[in-house]
Amino acid sequence: MTINLLGFIIMGWDKSLARARARRVPENSIFLLALAGGAAGIYLGIKLFRHKTQHIQFTIFIPIILAIQVDLLLWYQAL
Repeated sequence: MTINLLGFIIMGWDKSLARARARRVPENSIFLLALAGGAAGIYLGIKLFRHKTQHIQFTIFIPIILAIQVDLLLWYQAL
């Protein structure tokens, strides 16, 4: 839960940095955060902040990572 909140905050922060034309959060860091369990927060940040919507790697791979994490969670709970 905390990692998803962090992912959401990072997306909002990166959006504000983009508007200010300041140094941004590296995309690799965002993907690592998604792989570490923060894909739901990042996906929500993409949708709510309308951030990274033109980047195909974000519009395709973040939902795939999220789907895999949800599947793993459901599988784990079924054990």
